[in-house]
Amino acid sequence: MGLESRVHSGVHFMQGNYAAVEGAVAAGCDFFAGYPITPANEVSEGMARRLPAVGGAFFQGEDELCSIYAITAASLAGAKAMTATASAGYDYMQEGIEYAVAVEAPIVVLDVMRCRGENFATQADIMQVRWAAAGDHEMIVLAPSTVQEMFDFTVRAFNLAEEYRTPVIVISEMSLALMRERLEIPDASTIPVVNRKRTTKHPSEYLPFKAESEFGVPDFAELGTGYRVIHSINPHDERGDIEWEPHAFERLYKRITGKIRENRKKISTTQRFMLEDAEIALIAFGSEVRPCLDAVHAAREKGIKAGVLKLDAPWPIPEEAIAETAAGANAVVTVEMNIGRYAGEVERIVCGKCRTARATKNLGTPHTPDEILSVIEEVRS
Repeated sequence: MGLESRVHSGVHFMQGNYAAVEGAVAAGCDFFAGYPITPANEVSEGMARRLPAVGGAFFQGEDELCSIYAITAASLAGAKAMTATASAGYDYMQEGIEYAVAVEAPIVVLDVMRCRGENFATQADIMQVRWAAAGDHEMIVLAPSTVQEMFDFTVRAFNLAEEYRTPVIVISEMSLALMRERLEIPDASTIPVVNRKRTTKHPSEYLPFKAESEFGVPDFAELGTGYRVIHSINPHDERGDIEWEPHAFERLYKRITGKIRENRKKISTTQRFMLEDAEIALIAFGSEVRPCLDAVHAAREKGIKAGVLKLDAPWPIPEEAIAETAAGANAVVTVEMNIGRYAGEVERIVCGKCRTARATKNLGTPHTPDEILSVIEEVRS
């Protein structure tokens, strides 16, 4: 089905979860598997409605582990596949995400973060989405802060997954997922859509895990098209056969991690707000960017030069952008909706270039601008 029929171009007043659905469909998603969990249920409901209408398939798994393996299998068969869950559900998916990394299956996972067992907003999963898989791996994690970005970043997540043949995680949380805002969906012809590179080699010549460069991405051949491919989580050689020789194992995972790490500057985009003359720089991702922007405007009205570094992709961590921001400021404040997780990474990178502080909160709601402003004023004093 043509892209035009998939895309509901125009201006909408839409909930964040539904914006992610529209972004996925616009990016070419044709398979979704999921298990009900609040506050992500609207994604499953929306996909169950939208995918059959565009020739795709919706599958409700019996649990989260089934769902993550279902989308990985669909991806290996050539589909653009996605699931959505919330924090506890992501716990159950970790084994499957580890498998998708190892077999280089492009998939997208939306994690609508919530406080443990309760439907309160949080960003406490920020380390889980980076590290919760065994073995050497890098993760691409995108963090939208508006309903518009829920659409835009979901499109980008599929494109990155296809380009690098890797899982990509999109994180939101309850307040953003259930928020309704203006969403403008562009014409289909203007939406960038990336598709994985298929092999042109004969099955007898094809090596499914051989790339053209040390940190490259192998060409893809989907299951059921005559290509013999073993997709194993075990160490494997370029053909896919299990290989326990240590140097082969190291070579494989240097490439799997390197294809993301070496492209970090391209992947981990940031946005800078009023940082040109900022004495105090706030660093934030996701919905916490919103009160940060209000707080710096209020600070400037009081004569305090403050700005914001917005992390579109907190993982892989944009080290250069954080270091550059710290070099030009007197103090850096990490703002996050948890007890202080990402702040440790920021402070590692700042490494004494300037003072550091934390604005943390784990009460089930985002910071208010006044709460952040009070930290700015305290840091300045």
